[in-house]
Amino acid sequence: MTRLDAKLARIRAGKYRPSDFIIADAKDGDMGPSITAAGPKRERDGSWTRHRTRAEFLDQVRAIVAQDIVDIMLVSASNLEVLAAQGTFAGSAVKPAIRANDTTDIWRMRGATYHLAASRPFRTADLAQAARLTDLGLYSMTFCNDIETDLAALDAFAAFRADARAAGFTYFLEVFNPNIACGIDPEQIPFYVNDCIHRCLAGVMQADRPQFLKIPYNGPKALEELASYDPSLIVGVLGGSAGTTRDTFELLHQAERYGARVALFGRKINLAEDPLAIVSLMREVASGAVSPEEAVKAYHGTLQAQGIAPTRPLADDLLITEAPLRQH
Repeated sequence: MTRLDAKLARIRAGKYRPSDFIIADAKDGDMGPSITAAGPKRERDGSWTRHRTRAEFLDQVRAIVAQDIVDIMLVSASNLEVLAAQGTFAGSAVKPAIRANDTTDIWRMRGATYHLAASRPFRTADLAQAARLTDLGLYSMTFCNDIETDLAALDAFAAFRADARAAGFTYFLEVFNPNIACGIDPEQIPFYVNDCIHRCLAGVMQADRPQFLKIPYNGPKALEELASYDPSLIVGVLGGSAGTTRDTFELLHQAERYGARVALFGRKINLAEDPLAIVSLMREVASGAVSPEEAVKAYHGTLQAQGIAPTRPLADDLLITEAPLRQH
């Protein structure tokens, strides 16, 4: 049993405690933006002239797995194949997972405009092959209030569930906010997304249901509604843009407070000056040991001790800049 399995069992049994909060590192960006998702190759003075290579990116993945703080490492199927061959997860309590589909709204390659059109379903990964390395994947959907695109997304989701069942594969479900203007009042979007989640799962029986959700943090009211409506459906939040370091810790703190039990952060970890330090402090914030503000100060202290130039001065990095976090 991995650490993830043990935590999910306690959460489902109603025995959740803050130390059971699940943290995932979402290093699956090569399925979307591709090369740029590896992040900049920073020098200690904060400067950079190129993006990391695949080898350098995988070095970072291995370092975080070896740190043994995150509960899930989400990567592409091709990168998991390399990591598994190198024994990265051998004897590790960290659960490997793959991005099981790559809808068009995450195709954000340089110069591309695919993401400006309504999301369309697409899958690259072969579940039967991936199942040799892990039994967990992320499946993503985006509802746009358009009957044709949303029906196509639901049909693709049904086909995925059948394939997953045949391969002995489990999944967690990511549902984004609409990626285009969809005719819904922006204040209603969080509740539209909540309704879409439960509508698309209402006909899905327990054996085919997701292990947990991954959704944008749309503020405390929407999160509390989703988490309390059906406690058997564990809610997780995604990290979104890099933001400030305070945004990272504040999102974690608010998500846990208002009912989420999982955080899946990609850019907030990958683009940090010191990913290992930020992951360590994420665990402290999730457990309630330190406040978000204290964690920012501790993080800057770590950077200073290592001679790493921060992207922002401390005063700026203490600011909350993401709108949903200001609803708190």
